[in-house]
Order: sequence, then C-alpha cells, then structure tokens
Amino acid sequence: MSIRVRAVEAADLVPWSTLYAGYREFYRLDDDPEKVRTTWEWVSTGALGMQGLVAVDENDALVGLANLRWFARPSTATVGLYLDDLFTSPAARGTGAGTALLREAAAIAADAGASVVRWITASDNATARSLYDRHATATPWVTYDMAPAAR
Repeated sequence: MSIRVRAVEAADLVPWSTLYAGYREFYRLDDDPEKVRTTWEWVSTGALGMQGLVAVDENDALVGLANLRWFARPSTATVGLYLDDLFTSPAARGTGAGTALLREAAAIAADAGASVVRWITASDNATARSLYDRHATATPWVTYDMAPAAR
C-alpha cells in the first residue's frame, strides 16, 4: 500500500469524522458527534493552534489521521509540537500509515525550528507503543490531570 500524508482539506470531513470516531471508540470515549465536529473545526481551521494531517492510500482514501498543536517549553525557551491524536484504520495498520504521519510531524517540527515532538499514549496500547518505540524515546515523566476549580 502506498501512503501519502497531507494536511486535512474541507472535503475530508466525512472520512476524517469516521476515523476520529474510531479513535474515540478505541479509547472508550463516548460516542459524541458534537465532540467529533468540534475537533474537526479546530484541526481544519487551525483554531487553538491546531493542525490536522491525514494519511491517504493510493486511492486517495483516508486511512489515518494526526492532530497536532504547538506548545511553549519555558524550561528550554523553545517551542514543541504536540501530537494530540494519531489513529489509523484497523485495515491500514502495518502499512506504514502511522510511520508516515510521525515522519510528517517530525518534518513540520524541524521546519519550524521546534525542539521536540511530544505525545502520550495509554500504557497498555502495545500496538501503538511498538510503533512509537521505533521513532521516539519514552520519557520517565508521569502525566496528571486536575479538574478546574470552581470560583
């Protein structure tokens, strides 16, 4: 399978939404078309500094997606590129789609002079971690989430 990566385009709405719904299902998130639509708006318009990439096969069918955004790194006085979401359709796993998306993220980061491409994944996501271990170094950092406080 020949894979090409490009920025999302308006015509990608339906297939991108299907892929993103698959991503949400994989991570056992609620089936919420409104959240999918909101995320599409962000990645397709660049809102909140986000940008969307898609992996397409030789038939121009979308087989994967990556959602990216920039973040400041005060400790190093640099900018990094955060990979919020990476997902490939089950049929496209092992075809190089994930690798192509990671390589494009790395190229975007390099072109902008970023110091790192960073992401998190579930500790039990062995398939993704196998891919990630070939392209990046796992860090010793532990992630925390804190709910916003009411005022």
